[in-house]
Amino acid sequence: MKTRICRLHGPHDIRIETRELVAPGPGEVLVALGAGGICGSDLHYYNNGGFGPIRVKEPIILGHEAAGTVLEAGEGVSGLAPGSRVAINPSRPCHACKYCAQGLYNHCLEMRFRGSAMRFPHEQGLFRDRIVVEAAQCVPVAGGISLSQAACSEPLAVCLHARSMAGSVAGKAVLVTGAGPIGALCAAVAAEGGASEVVVTDLQDMPLEVAAQMGATRVINVARDGGELAAYSADKGHFDIAFECSAAAPAIASAIAALKPRGTLVQVGVGGETPIPLNLIVGKEIRMQGTHRFHPEFAEAVTAIGDGRIDVRPIITDTYPLDRAVEAFEAAGDRSRAVKVHLTFADTQEG
Repeated sequence: MKTRICRLHGPHDIRIETRELVAPGPGEVLVALGAGGICGSDLHYYNNGGFGPIRVKEPIILGHEAAGTVLEAGEGVSGLAPGSRVAINPSRPCHACKYCAQGLYNHCLEMRFRGSAMRFPHEQGLFRDRIVVEAAQCVPVAGGISLSQAACSEPLAVCLHARSMAGSVAGKAVLVTGAGPIGALCAAVAAEGGASEVVVTDLQDMPLEVAAQMGATRVINVARDGGELAAYSADKGHFDIAFECSAAAPAIASAIAALKPRGTLVQVGVGGETPIPLNLIVGKEIRMQGTHRFHPEFAEAVTAIGDGRIDVRPIITDTYPLDRAVEAFEAAGDRSRAVKVHLTFADTQEG
């Protein structure tokens, strides 16, 4: 049995190839992928061969946001049968290191994360027609939602974890800087969590329009209307919580300026060394909070999408078949016209 794969050989060098596929072993299932989302890390690999110290050192199958349909279950698998529709959790902690022992699975010292070049050999990803995965990584998808919606479970899980790191957002004024997929989903989880207002900023109108559909009560194009965000800095600030999703120094500075004393900055976006306004952090007693991936939030995300509490459909702005993967990656990198771009696969079964 063979499957097509989407493999990156170097910057701007994506090739659709075939590879042999073995039958599922004990505790494993064979899944026909239906949809997969192109993430910012995939774009970093495609455009630059990596980000920060993480570099592509060998050909890697990209993709860690995907959902599909079980075709075959191996020995000992229960709860999943041929025809089961599932979202695939790309995170595979070791359950044995000191951080796993503390329940900090997202900080596992031996983490294996699909489509990541952090380890060598690299962890191969999910952009392929079929894959054999551990049944434990598959979370059943509710009827009535598409596999494309289910494939948004991973980025939504990132945002649910960010919200948990922020503390309660109920009744709070929330700022989101950066309206990419993560920013739009942060707006959605803030709104779903009962925030009194959710203001989202970006440099492009198109993603801001999507953010407005995802729960933002106000959007601001700071490239054109920067003064409107600056106004929130009066009297030591306005917002209780800021989800900073761009990792851009100007956005970080503006978010800190707009936070009220003892407000919380949740840094979601990642980048290299970045200057921050330390005096403002000290003077306003701002709490800076990092957030990294997720663990229980993946299943929570699948449930939130399945029961309709969070509608992810507005962020899916383009869909391409696997054989047009290069076009898909080029589109995903154009923030003036795309938020979340999905690939679809030969064995797509929406059910």
